[in-house]
Amino acid sequence: EVQFVESGGGMVQPGGSLRLSCVASGFIFSRHDMGWFRQTLGQGSEWVAVMNIDGASIDYTDSVKGRFTISRDNAKNTLYLQMNNLKPEDTALYFCGRGTSYSRYEYEYRGHGTQVTVSS
Repeated sequence: EVQFVESGGGMVQPGGSLRLSCVASGFIFSRHDMGWFRQTLGQGSEWVAVMNIDGASIDYTDSVKGRFTISRDNAKNTLYLQMNNLKPEDTALYFCGRGTSYSRYEYEYRGHGTQVTVSS
């Protein structure tokens, strides 16, 4: 069974930092593109950062470029998202997802997520 467990969310002030982690199980992690996505109340989910199997190809949505960094440790089956200079508009439920066979910008499986709240 494909599973993801996210952690690292919380409440921070604008300008603060958080590091999210996603531990995957139930599949061969190193063979799949992975990504971070976020979801807010009343809106659908959007992709935030995606990367291919070895990290050679990475993409960020425009609003987080220069502030967020995605990385992965295939030996630990873990995906990370370092978030710096957080803004109130970053407030959302963040979850990791396994890319589909045709697009890394969509997920085939996802975790339950971890809440990030940016507020003063």
